[in-house]
Amino acid sequence: MDYLSVNKHAWNERAKIHFDSSFYDVPSFIAGKSSLTEIESAELTDVADKSLLHLQCHFGLDSLSWARKGAVVTGVDLSETAINKAKALAVECNIDAEFVCSDVYSYSAKCQHSFDIVFTSFGAICWLPCLTQWAQIISENLKSGGTFYMAEFHPVQDVLEGYPYFHNPEPDVVVEGSYTQAENSEGKSATETSVHEKQTMVTWAHSLSEVINALIQAGIRIDAVNEFPFSPYNCFENLVEKQPNQFHSMVKGQSIPLVFSIKGTKC
Repeated sequence: MDYLSVNKHAWNERAKIHFDSSFYDVPSFIAGKSSLTEIESAELTDVADKSLLHLQCHFGLDSLSWARKGAVVTGVDLSETAINKAKALAVECNIDAEFVCSDVYSYSAKCQHSFDIVFTSFGAICWLPCLTQWAQIISENLKSGGTFYMAEFHPVQDVLEGYPYFHNPEPDVVVEGSYTQAENSEGKSATETSVHEKQTMVTWAHSLSEVINALIQAGIRIDAVNEFPFSPYNCFENLVEKQPNQFHSMVKGQSIPLVFSIKGTKC
């Protein structure tokens, strides 16, 4: 299966849905609200005047939020629909940022310089078949002493949804609707999506140890690994909002890890 073509088509369709969804709330962003969550905002703080590469940036809300904080941002995504919307948003909001349409693995061939920071977040790595290659791309695009930072959904949640924890070279192929369609008019989780709004998508499982080891082997010194018992997004079924924008998944009365973050430095 040509997974890039399949996923590119799916994300072109999702970009159209997401841009107009209440989940992403583009009007609030245009009005000045940051799209960054409390997790990455607290852990990646020194970005002013730093060059920042955002891999798998979707239509650029986080990229542009970093630019508002003073970073010199380049966002990369395989969806031309998403990239076109990101460029239009940058113009509308008068934010200086560059956006490049490319899959992660091909980006280095197009890149003309290295960055102070490489950033990626939330729902990104499951679309990649090989984290060894992913980590190498990160290393290639980081300056010596540069910072890598990621915040990502914890693979334990994937297990609860019936996906494997450990990596399998054979992907999971699913036909499903977008997480932004999982809210009804009351903001609660819904279980049905119109067949016309579903896309075929190809994903891979990646364990926490696989992520960490791939980065270490690529020359990234791991400075911190954190796990969080909540998601900042109400994007899974049966989540409980215990505090504002902190959605918990409960197993036998206990919160499970829903997010992890990694911060590292290129050696």
